[in-house]
Amino acid sequence: MSYSDKAAQRGEPGYVWRSGQHRRLNMIRQWIALEGAVILDNGCGLGTYLDHFAAYTPHRFGLEIEHDRAVKARPTACGIVQAAGETLPFAEATFDFVFSNEVIEHVADDCLAAKEMVRVVKPGGRLLIFCPNRWYPVEQHGIYWHGRYKFGNIPLVNYLPNPIRHKLAPHVRAYSKGSLLKLFADLPVRVVHHGRIFGGYDNIEYRLPRLGKIIKKTLYAAEKTPFVVLGISHLLVLEKEI
Repeated sequence: MSYSDKAAQRGEPGYVWRSGQHRRLNMIRQWIALEGAVILDNGCGLGTYLDHFAAYTPHRFGLEIEHDRAVKARPTACGIVQAAGETLPFAEATFDFVFSNEVIEHVADDCLAAKEMVRVVKPGGRLLIFCPNRWYPVEQHGIYWHGRYKFGNIPLVNYLPNPIRHKLAPHVRAYSKGSLLKLFADLPVRVVHHGRIFGGYDNIEYRLPRLGKIIKKTLYAAEKTPFVVLGISHLLVLEKEI
């Protein structure tokens, strides 16, 4: 698999820790009791979040489908396994917290991946998922055009009818609230929280500090308004039934 094919199918892992990632960590802390928890980062990439979970618990495990990424993530956790999200190699009710950060949109079977996450979390334990919002005006994963993959932010792709969108972006899903919740509708979990959030925009702030700060301030304020429907990602928190 070429680098571009891997980037298209798997997404890019988090290479750096900036304010956007720190903001997401604070959101996680709002909904999850991390202290002493047994954690699975399901699709851990290079282990960026696992490394920062170390401040709260030593019981950190990661799953990553790509071998090279799994190897690089090893120092960040007690254990890293290479496997697919549809077949988690863990016993039922193993984890207090299962974390999925911009991963479920890339798996081959998102229904089965959702079922597996619920299976391995303990009764009373929680899952927290970030994944792409269908109504964000830009498709960030690029498109396939005339047989070739084109990287970059492509506007309005997600607003196209499904048959057209799926031809342009067969490598990645984007979810409406309804389609995301449908994945878990028949599973033994309750919805603790659903929301949408805007991104970190750290690259813009790095290149154009004043503009970046204005964009962040404006969009983070918009999270408290109906305009949040245009947010970049869903934030879904689920709790397994006891």
